[in-house]
Formats: sequence, C-alpha cells, structure tokens
Amino acid sequence: MNTPTLIGSLIFAVVLVVLIGVVIRLMMRGWRRRGQLQDALIGTLPTVPDTVGSPTVAATRGQYLGCTLAPKWNDRVVVGDLGYRTKAVLTRYPEGIMVQRSGARPIWIPADSVIAVRTERGIAGRTIPTRSHDGVLAIRWRLPSGTEIDTGFRADDRAEHSRWVEEQ
Repeated sequence: MNTPTLIGSLIFAVVLVVLIGVVIRLMMRGWRRRGQLQDALIGTLPTVPDTVGSPTVAATRGQYLGCTLAPKWNDRVVVGDLGYRTKAVLTRYPEGIMVQRSGARPIWIPADSVIAVRTERGIAGRTIPTRSHDGVLAIRWRLPSGTEIDTGFRADDRAEHSRWVEEQ
C-alpha cells in the first residue's frame, strides 16, 4: 500500500468514527428531549399498595416491552425507566395489575384505571410476526395525570394471553 492511499484510508476512518459519534450523540439528545416533553404528560405513577387480595389471574412470566402513548402504538414513553425492555411477571389482583420488572421498579395499574386489556401484533418497535393479533398483550390504562398509555407485555407462553383478555 502506498503512502497516499494509507493517508486517505486513515482520514476516511477518522471521518467515519467522528460521524458515528455525532449520530450517537444526536440520538441520545433526542431521547432526553423526548423524555423532557413527556414528563409533564406522564406525571407520577400510582404507588404500589401495601396489601392486595389474592390474585384473580395467576402470575404470568414474560417480557415487559415498554409503554406507549395511546392510541399511537409506536410512540414509546421514555420517562424514567418506562421505556426499557426487561423480564417481568404480570399478576392481576382485585385492586389492580402488578408488573414486577427485573432491574426496575414495579408498575402498579389500579383496577379503576384499566380501560382495556387486548392483544396486538406489536408495540413500540416490537412486532411479533404471527397470523393472528396475539403476539403482545396490551393494557390500556389512564394515569393520574389523565394521559392514557398502553403497557406492552409478551408472555413466555402466548396461550396465557387469553386468560388476561377473558378476565377483562
């Protein structure tokens, strides 16, 4: 390799690394800006009650897929830790629904806030290629601020989704 080609390759590599860094920085800035804009919409989440009755739908293991602003299935909520996917356990009680997430604080959805429990093909960038619309369990509920959001959950055994939809 001759010297001009080596120098050109090095310049190209440096420009490429700088460009990738700028793109990553802009993506992070956009994520933070979206969080600031959504902060007023989301407000504070309901607190987890000290005691609850016995479960009406047994614990369902799976993956928490995040929350979206209703009715837009792809407008992910990024406030706090609501936008991060993680393993979770979903349990329904007479008082509400508990989403216990690993590595994140639990989400409590009071029973009087639940608007609908349904199945969908996808939520927030996570689309499940199935023939029917049973890939994601979507729980639509109203926050204390009045904003409606959808919470996405994908059970390890998707046959368990029917128990959740029937209970509604």
